[in-house]
Amino acid sequence: MSAGRNIVVPGIAPTNGGYQFVYFGSLLDRPVVAEGPEGRRKVGKLEDLVFALKEPYPEVVGLYIEHGWGKPTEFVPWKNVRDVGPKRIVVDPPEGEAYPPFVDQPGWLMLGEHLLGRTILDIDGRRTEVVNDVHLLASRGTLLLVHVDASLGGFFRRWGLGRLNWIKDELISWKFVQPFSVEDAVATDRVRLSVTRAQMLELPSEDLADALEELRGEEQQALFSALDAEKAAETLLEAEPRAQRQLVSNLGSEQARAILAEMSIVQLGALFTVLPHDDVTELLALLPPDLAARVDALLHEPQYRAESLADQAYVAVAPTATVGETLASLRGSGRDPDEISYCYVLEPGTKRLAGVIDLRELVLAPDDAFLSNVMNAPVVAVEKDAGPEELASVFSKYHYRMVPVADAEDRMLGVIRYNDFMKGPDARTAEKD
Repeated sequence: MSAGRNIVVPGIAPTNGGYQFVYFGSLLDRPVVAEGPEGRRKVGKLEDLVFALKEPYPEVVGLYIEHGWGKPTEFVPWKNVRDVGPKRIVVDPPEGEAYPPFVDQPGWLMLGEHLLGRTILDIDGRRTEVVNDVHLLASRGTLLLVHVDASLGGFFRRWGLGRLNWIKDELISWKFVQPFSVEDAVATDRVRLSVTRAQMLELPSEDLADALEELRGEEQQALFSALDAEKAAETLLEAEPRAQRQLVSNLGSEQARAILAEMSIVQLGALFTVLPHDDVTELLALLPPDLAARVDALLHEPQYRAESLADQAYVAVAPTATVGETLASLRGSGRDPDEISYCYVLEPGTKRLAGVIDLRELVLAPDDAFLSNVMNAPVVAVEKDAGPEELASVFSKYHYRMVPVADAEDRMLGVIRYNDFMKGPDARTAEKD
């Protein structure tokens, strides 16, 4: 500890390195007294601790004291804190009758006001937790915010029941839990907690959808607007209809256009079936005319056909291409992984479906082999007029990840993915509250 600054945590001896850990809950309501040449006088009780958002850990900037009864608050800068003891916190006397009122600053965080009781995503991304306490590191005369505690023990500490220490802490590192600040989406950086932007991209879309459904208004939009278009599309499709309608109603045109561009025709149909008519009309206007016409037809067909679901995002190769050439082309294509489960071999000029090769088989084949010699033929495909029952039968029988759609002359019209089909237009029977 630096000279003149003492942090004492009851029942915990400092380590050899001179640092200690302390829970915010154990400091709440501790008396704050000013000590000077004229003696000691009570300032008030600690209501909150104020931290500045810094890397890698936020650092304390002062004490927040609230008196009630219409009296102004007081903010004691941390440089004026002399001793944090087991019974009281000792500060330097103010220059006048009292310390100045608290005025929030950009980048400041109040532990009680902005953290306690807030919802977070657990670091494993599988469930939501609630912050019950904050774990601080006392070192070299300052306090650093290093963990949040989601255990029941943290809840008890806040109520002065810290003696119930048999409950195991559930500490989550601050690097995984940060205040979610999206300045272009909300006017304040004080919103619910979430994982960082980079980690959101790694979380399953189902978990992000669950988190969005827990939020409302600006907080929900803040989280959703921070996702890139691809992740936003995946998350929107996983959300419940009520959340889908809330999110879509607040989308700007450019953001909506980018998100819709990441969806297949089947996914667009599934989404539009749960949206109000006015929203559907506006979104259809953002799509390319040919795609908008297909989606509109899909929504109004009493029983859709395979051709209306056909997606053009698939890998087409010539029979004269070699395995090595095909693999090199795929590596540099930047294609979505969902598009390269299979390579469809099409005859040049006619687009007639001659064969198919699974990506796993392609990797194991000799580089100099021609695709015409390693492809599988004939290809299992569905005709363009196939209905949902036939599609379901093909997917059930062959367990393919996608099935090609062809016309009467075996010309390739597109593909239907299993996941898209399962989440497809039959969603129109979903909740429409």
